[in-house]
Amino acid sequence: MGVSRYNSEGYPDPTTYGALSNIEQETKAARAYRPIVYVCSPFSGDVAGNIANARKYSRFAVEQGYIPIAPHLLFPQFLNDNDITEREMGLHFGNVMMSHCSEVWVFGEIISTGMDAEIRRARRKNYRLRYFGSDLKEVQHEL
Repeated sequence: MGVSRYNSEGYPDPTTYGALSNIEQETKAARAYRPIVYVCSPFSGDVAGNIANARKYSRFAVEQGYIPIAPHLLFPQFLNDNDITEREMGLHFGNVMMSHCSEVWVFGEIISTGMDAEIRRARRKNYRLRYFGSDLKEVQHEL
C-alpha cells in the first residue's frame, strides 16, 4: 500500500510523507536478505574474554550484512562445557548449524581444539572459509 502523500483531511503533507517514506525504506533494508555466517572463535580458556570477543565478532558480521551464528554463545547457556558428553553434544549441534551457513568465519590468532575440528569439517564439506584477525581485518592466509 505504501505511504500516502496526503493527510487524513486530503491535503498534501510532504514532511510527514518524507519521514514515513524514510522509515519504510529503513524497515525494508533491515529485512533484506542476509546470508548466514558461522562464527568460529575460541571459547575455553579465558571464557569471559572469549565470550566478549564472540559478541564483537557477531556484531561485525551483522555490520557486514550477514546473520551470525555463534554456537559457543548459545549452547554453554544450557550445556556444561566441562562435561565431555555435553561438550560433544554442543559441538555436534554447532556442526548441524554450520551446514546451514553460507560461510565460516574464523576469528583470532589462536586456533583452539574445538575451532580446529570446526575448520577441518568446513574444509571436508567444502564450505567457504574466511579468516579474520582479532582486529577484524581479513587475512588472506590461514592464521
